[in-house]
This record gives sequence, structure tokens and C-alpha cells, in this order.
Amino acid sequence: MEREKLGSRLGFILISAGCAIGVGNVWKFPTLTGQNGGAIFVLIYLIFLVVLGLPIMTMEFAMGRSAQASPVMIYNKLAPKHKAWQAHGYASLVGNVVLMMFYTSVTGWILQYFVFMVGGKFDGLSADAINGVWGNMLADPWTLILFMGIVVVLGFTINSFNMQKGFERISKVMMIALLVLITVLAVNSFTLDGAKEGLEFYLIPNFSVFTDFKSGLTVIVNAMSQAFFTLSLGIGSMAIFGSFIGKDRSLFGESIIITILDTFVAFTAGLIIFPAVFTYGVDVSAGPPLIFQTLPNIFANMPLGRLWGSLFFLFLTFAAFSTILAVFQNIISCVQELTGWTKRKTCLICGVAMFILSIPCILGFNVWSDYTFLGGVLDTEDFIVSYILLPLGSLAVVLFCTNKWGWGFDNFMAEANIGTGAKIKKWMYYYCKYVLPVIIIALFIFGILIKFNIF
Repeated sequence: MEREKLGSRLGFILISAGCAIGVGNVWKFPTLTGQNGGAIFVLIYLIFLVVLGLPIMTMEFAMGRSAQASPVMIYNKLAPKHKAWQAHGYASLVGNVVLMMFYTSVTGWILQYFVFMVGGKFDGLSADAINGVWGNMLADPWTLILFMGIVVVLGFTINSFNMQKGFERISKVMMIALLVLITVLAVNSFTLDGAKEGLEFYLIPNFSVFTDFKSGLTVIVNAMSQAFFTLSLGIGSMAIFGSFIGKDRSLFGESIIITILDTFVAFTAGLIIFPAVFTYGVDVSAGPPLIFQTLPNIFANMPLGRLWGSLFFLFLTFAAFSTILAVFQNIISCVQELTGWTKRKTCLICGVAMFILSIPCILGFNVWSDYTFLGGVLDTEDFIVSYILLPLGSLAVVLFCTNKWGWGFDNFMAEANIGTGAKIKKWMYYYCKYVLPVIIIALFIFGILIKFNIF
């Protein structure tokens, strides 16, 4: 079948950024920042984006553009004599599916809170009553399934159309609206009374966390995990978009632009949240309730709070749904290449399967709430993706692009450097082959040990 193409470079940049920009930027990033010492976590996270994120993203783009295939077929086309690599292609498809098994539910929560905020559900409620909305929502599986179903149906319906008229057009509009909304919300946060204290926590590193070895290592591991998660590295999410673009621009330069956009959104989300948190005396390490309990309380007590709350959850909906569209596109491409089905048939079957597979995450908060391994169903699914599939998948990409028994660095560099823009340099070979794998393996091992309280 003829491979679809994106209509423009802007479309490629915004769609790739949209895949990276999502719940990880606006929910997970501020949560981890609050729980890991504020600015020191941000600093380490930014370092990992540069030393890990940029080269691995460029590798995924290059593999996709050279093979002109989805992750399940990339290795077969680039290294047909080395069949073992194909295992990672299938693991990439599994990783995208497991990611969506909880991401669709979280996006459904966000959409539901947007509806709540627009409808004035929080107006006039006490703090306890606002907090109770979160618990009541999670206790109602049918409504959660409804909103998750809306997300799944919309995502696969948009992707069932021609790529340029459906996926690309919608993603571009959402991303531009997202960037405008987040800028307006950040400017508003600067006017709050606690802006100074919030920005100090967020922007001035406190190195005291490293006085304890385990605490310091935990911050480092969490920063690495977030760097992989936010850029969707290791499960082929970027490789697929490389297969949809031409060769007029070098891929390292494009990776830099996309990483900057992703970092801008994550960083600006903190500029929105932490001034508000310090203004209203909220615990910065509150975790997920920070978004779904604390912020609605803040908006309820803020002048024009209903407006600002609606804009915030609209922005968050756009951020989450941009990732939904991108990862669904990846799943569709993989399944199409494996089965030869038409796009409409693939979307229908994958949509039904995704809806069914997303239900356990929802039931984990009510019917199956007794399941507490690693914190629950959602946390187990997140652990599989964030601590296993993303780092090990990224390791596979690095090894494949730097070894002769894979694709090889010369082939990778030649593909990545086609077109105008920033180039991969020859000296990067030694860093990518010898340093990157050691960093990934070490932090992967420590991450598992810390997660299970072994270390």
C-alpha cells in the first residue's frame, strides 16, 4: 500500500511535539518536581533531555525515515539478516498499547474535569466538597468508562481519515491553541501573591537532596524516567513520524526543535502551577491530587476562577489528546503493516480492542481497588512502560544504531544528516556507543531496585 505523507514540515514538528507533549508534561512533570526537590529535579531533567533525549530521538527519526515503515517492520527492513532485532519492533507495539491502556483513562478524567469546570460544578463548594468530587468521580466506573470511550472513539475516528485532512490538521490546530493557552495561563500565575515563593522553589536549585545518597539517586532516576516518558522514547512513537517525512531537513536539528517545544510546555506548566500552589499554601508533593483536587480549590477561590479553570483544563485536554492521536497513529500503522487491513477496518478493530483494554485501569479505582501491587492497576501499567519498556527500548535503539550487527553508526549518521540543519558529528559515535548504554543500564537497574525498596 502507498505510504501516507505529512503535508508540511510544520505539521511534522507540531505532531511530533504533540506526541511528546501530554499528561507527562502537565501532570507528571509538576508532580515529580514537587516530590523531588523542585528546581534540582528540573535541572537534572533538562540535562537528561540533552544527553539522552536528543540523540535517541534522532535515532528513532532516522530509523523511521530510512525504513519508511512502522516500528514492527523497521528492523526487518534495516537489518534483515539479524532477526533478533525484530523482537523490539513487536515490543514497541506492546509498549504503545500498554501506554494507552492508562493514558486514555487519564485523558477521560481531564475531559470530565473540563466539563465540570465549564458547567460551574465547583462554584460555591467548600474545600472538602471540591476534594470529594475527585473521589466520587473515581468511584463511578460507568461515567469513567463513558469519558474514556469518548476519547477512544474520537482518537480512532480522526485517525481513520486521510492523514493530512484528519490527524495532521487537527493536531496542528490543537498544538497552536495549546501554546497560546499555556502562555496566557502562565502570565496570569505571575500575578498571584505566592508567585515569588513558588518561582524560587521551581527555579533555584537546592542541592541538599544529595546529602543522602538514596534520595539523590532517586531524584536522578526519576528525572531520567521522566525524560524518556515525556519524549515517548523507546517504543517507536517517534520512529513512525520519521517514516512520514521527506529528506529536506536533517533530523538532529528537527529533534532539537521538538525537544525545545516539549520542554517549553513542561516548564511553563510548572510556572502555572507552583505560584498557585504557594499562594494557597498547598503541599507541593501532593501528587496526582495536585491537578484534580488542589487546583480546582485554587480556581474556586481565584477571581475569574471558573474562566481560568476552564482554560487550564482545556489546555490539559489538548495536551493529552495530542498524544492520544499520535500514539493511536503508531498503533494503526503497526497493525496495518502486520495484517494488510484497510485503514478504516484497522481503526474499527483497534478502537474496540483499545476500549476493552482500557477498562482494567478504570476498575482499579473502584471494583478492583483491592489490587495494590505497585500502587494499583494504573501504577502497574505505568511502571511497565516508564521503568521497563522505555529505558530498555531506548537501549535497543542505541545499540542498533551504533553496532555493526545492527544498523551501524555510519548508516544512522548518513540518514540523520540528509538535508539542511544541525548535523550528527563523527565524535558522537564514541559517546553514543560507549557512554549512553552505560547510563541507561545503570539507571534502569537502580530504578527497579528503588521501586521495589531493595536499595
